[in-house]
Amino acid sequence: MKIDCDLGNSFGSWIKGHDQEIIPLLDLASIACGLHASDPLTMQSTVRLAVKHQVSIGAHLGYPDLLGFGQRSMNLSAHELTAIIQYQIGALQAICVGEHSQLEYVKPQGALCDDILSNLTIFRVLCHALAPFGGKLPILLQTMPGPSAFQSIAAESGITLWHEIFVDRAYQSNGLLVPLGHQKAIIDDPQAVLERCLQLLSGQPMLSNSGMPLLLKGDSLCVRVDNFAAVSLLHKIRRLLDSLPRTGC
Repeated sequence: MKIDCDLGNSFGSWIKGHDQEIIPLLDLASIACGLHASDPLTMQSTVRLAVKHQVSIGAHLGYPDLLGFGQRSMNLSAHELTAIIQYQIGALQAICVGEHSQLEYVKPQGALCDDILSNLTIFRVLCHALAPFGGKLPILLQTMPGPSAFQSIAAESGITLWHEIFVDRAYQSNGLLVPLGHQKAIIDDPQAVLERCLQLLSGQPMLSNSGMPLLLKGDSLCVRVDNFAAVSLLHKIRRLLDSLPRTGC
């Protein structure tokens, strides 16, 4: 099991998050590519931090929605969506080359991720957009309970699918996250988050917001990094995972 976070969300002189403190604690850094957040200099500095601390670099792919931080769904054609996916990958990949590193995976962000989870056609577009990269870029996607069609669709395209679990977000009974902005969408109690991590690592189900048990299997644990409390939480999760055998992506 690994740890991933969504990073590189600053823009110009506006700073969001605590990337310098957080990146050393991660295995995977999903970096915004300039459409839902970030800018070229932020992307470059975030890649440099990841390289310095030997953290795998992923492209955090969102809708072109800087004002909404990628949280607003967009009705795009397959042609349009393919173009914005490849544009973001190309931008971050070029910066990685400039920093003597490489892009290692992609992860859909915000509303794009929500739309993918509710519409297999959009996931097929994502896989099609990744086809020119020769199956070298796995997709990190929110896991769902039970059998999943996503795995077979990715396999048809020769793409590896990694699964992540959000340890400090509440889940609905259908396995989807409680939308941000809703009451109790975020789990603020660090001890409750650590207990959830222990449940997941031992193969136990965790409870949805309605009390229904959800058996989720993943390769990585994702932690939100919107506030400085995330740094302390990540230290605790890092110590927990480091005490266990390493498996997963």
